[in-house]
Amino acid sequence: MFIAMNRFTVAKENEEAFEALWLGRDSHLKTMDGFVEFHMLKGPEAQDGTRLYASHTVWSSEDTFRAWTRSDAFRAAHKDAGSTATLHQGAPTFEGFSVIQEIAAD
Repeated sequence: MFIAMNRFTVAKENEEAFEALWLGRDSHLKTMDGFVEFHMLKGPEAQDGTRLYASHTVWSSEDTFRAWTRSDAFRAAHKDAGSTATLHQGAPTFEGFSVIQEIAAD
């Protein structure tokens, strides 16, 4: 299993638009082999008024995640990314994790 995360720092005045963008987008993830699940996480507000958000995608393997990043579906899902970059501060920070242990409810 592989977990791909992108962290975004969002100014308070952009939170509503940022959330609307994510809640309304067509991600194309469900069409991809190896896709398991997606979560958009909303973190606490920092002292400077910004808030941390993280997209959290679970894949069956790193190879299936990499295939997603090279796919037409990925390009379609991210086609407007440049026009929405003003909603968050700087580029998102990517973090990829190989799962070494999983504990699930029965």
